[in-house]
Amino acid sequence: MKMKFILTGAAGFVAGIILTGIIGISVAPGMMINENESIYSFDETVERIQAEAIEAGWKVPAVHEIDNSVASGGFDVAPVTVIELCKVDLAGNILSDGDSRVVSSMMPCRVAVYIDDDGKVIVSRMNTGLVSKLFGGDIAAIMADATDETEQIVNSVLN
Repeated sequence: MKMKFILTGAAGFVAGIILTGIIGISVAPGMMINENESIYSFDETVERIQAEAIEAGWKVPAVHEIDNSVASGGFDVAPVTVIELCKVDLAGNILSDGDSRVVSSMMPCRVAVYIDDDGKVIVSRMNTGLVSKLFGGDIAAIMADATDETEQIVNSVLN
């Protein structure tokens, strides 16, 4: 009887782990990316995000018109533009610490603007607030600040 109880408990524990993994895998993609519809046209959304970033003291190191890049390969896709955003003091704090440089592959912050299949202008960005919690310490604090400021910039074009 005792052995049956132990085996049932172990089986329940393993089933719980498997179920948690399945739920995590199915929910994670929706949690990693934030998407919202813009209230402006595609071009105006791209322009307003850049202007708002500069006004907030951010740099815009590059703007990538991804649709134009893939057109050279023969693909005809809807407009997609990725705007790079960099807040010098936040980036400097990350890059000046050797241990924190591990997140440099996620720099600078990026905001994508695209037209979906229904013709809506969508603003998409990584949920860096969630990702920052995985690192802890200075990285989490700096990424949280970057997330808050980026969201303020993005909110200027949202409903």
